[in-house]
Amino acid sequence: MPEQPSISFHGAAGTVTGSCHLVTLGESRVLVDCGMFQGSKSEKELNYRAFPFDPRRIDAVILTHAHIDHSGLLPKLVKAGFDGPIFATRGTIDLCSVMLPDSAHIQDMEVETLNRRNAHRGRRTVEPIYDAADAARTVTLMRPVELKVWQEAADGIRFRLWNAGHLLGSASIEMEAGRGTPVRLAFSGDIGPHHKLLQYEPEGPSAVDYVITESTYGNTEREELDDAARLKALKREVDGAYRPGGALLIPSFAVERTQELVADLMFLMQEGQIPHCPVIIDSPLATRASEIFLRHARDLENGEQLARAFRSRNLRFTETVEQSKSVDHIREFHIVIAASGMCDAGRIRHRLKNWLWREEGTVLLVGYQAAGTLGRILAEGASTVRIQGEEINVRARIRTLDVYSGHADAEELTDWVRARSPISGGIFLVHGEEPQIAGLAARLADFLMEGQVIPPRLDSCYRLAKNGRPVLVSEAPAPRIEPMLMGSRDWHNEFQSLVLDLQHDLMEAADDRQRGVILRRMRRALSE
Repeated sequence: MPEQPSISFHGAAGTVTGSCHLVTLGESRVLVDCGMFQGSKSEKELNYRAFPFDPRRIDAVILTHAHIDHSGLLPKLVKAGFDGPIFATRGTIDLCSVMLPDSAHIQDMEVETLNRRNAHRGRRTVEPIYDAADAARTVTLMRPVELKVWQEAADGIRFRLWNAGHLLGSASIEMEAGRGTPVRLAFSGDIGPHHKLLQYEPEGPSAVDYVITESTYGNTEREELDDAARLKALKREVDGAYRPGGALLIPSFAVERTQELVADLMFLMQEGQIPHCPVIIDSPLATRASEIFLRHARDLENGEQLARAFRSRNLRFTETVEQSKSVDHIREFHIVIAASGMCDAGRIRHRLKNWLWREEGTVLLVGYQAAGTLGRILAEGASTVRIQGEEINVRARIRTLDVYSGHADAEELTDWVRARSPISGGIFLVHGEEPQIAGLAARLADFLMEGQVIPPRLDSCYRLAKNGRPVLVSEAPAPRIEPMLMGSRDWHNEFQSLVLDLQHDLMEAADDRQRGVILRRMRRALSE
């Protein structure tokens, strides 16, 4: 009987972040992505724990794209002993060369702040997950791969890449694992929508045994958008945000989303459809990433429009901390695009501290907001939030605009999976929260057989048969986190919400006597 490959899901299982899938065939081990967990503190803690596999035994990594939730733990993998090739497109390698060192820098800053607080509280210090040297070594292991060209990843495992339409350099993976008649797999990576400004339509192989697909928006249908509709939607938000002396803050992913927004904002200004005003890119990473996009402009759809936008006089960049702080002194209406896109790190938090409490401010959320992040909390209508230990009343307008999503919606994902047919074995739904996974599963049931759609749990392992269904391996290791905590708010979020609600009730109480009643009730509840 020929060797059967297996696949283990060590990230993006029941949640959107931390993509990491291990394919094993005999002694060969190939990792597809090695991403960082984002979202609640419980999920982020997984980044600090040991990998549930031996990094020294991994033969190769195939990277779908440069986003940190797919690439962000590669330096940790290298630090732990991995020294094999990391296969990726040239665009992905170029982006990783700036994104991974930036990730290391952010960790240094966050750990420094945390250790300062821990010292005051008598708690132990922590170390960054990895440093700049680890990130630099990781980039030296990256090997460029052209689309649709077969490559050997390890003994008995080969692959080729297809355009995924999600990001500069993003790719889906076609993989064959086995000898003679191999098992054929298709990893979607992140699939882009039809209306992406800078990306061509996603592609992929057909007639595969297994599909591993993202499901970020698997239960969400958007209106079909063309360029005119996208520009109209952005114009409406800018017009609604305009206030003399006000600001439009756009938390944005530094890579791709920022470049798309700049292209459209500058086009609208050039056409006289929105007021001419300063547009500040308040992110050194976005600035460096934009330079890479401009170098690859010929490979991008509408690349010339992007190049014209970045020559605009209205566009400004901040590099140093002093330049970033000076943005707070702008008195005319202005637009700030700053990372991070989920408001959980970076300079956008400083901008939010300055503007959330002011009615002249507008915050426009233009990307996916993972459960437990500040962006999701704002999107869900919080009246009070805490940023860097400070309580802030939310008086600014909070708006959401989904026309810049880098992910295909439910219909587009369904169409992409159908195009991989016939699918003889099964389909694994990853990179999604439970409602989105359930919605996509229901759609796929229309043309797949019963039992073919599987939502794997974190660290689960399946044996892949050539002719038959995948089999859950019973000796799979215990999950590193309770499944119910994946892709959801955790106790940290609930605690902060309780503190804010208690403070609100105490402030709204009629007098000190009533405040005493509230506190006594709280103490009684805690003692039960």
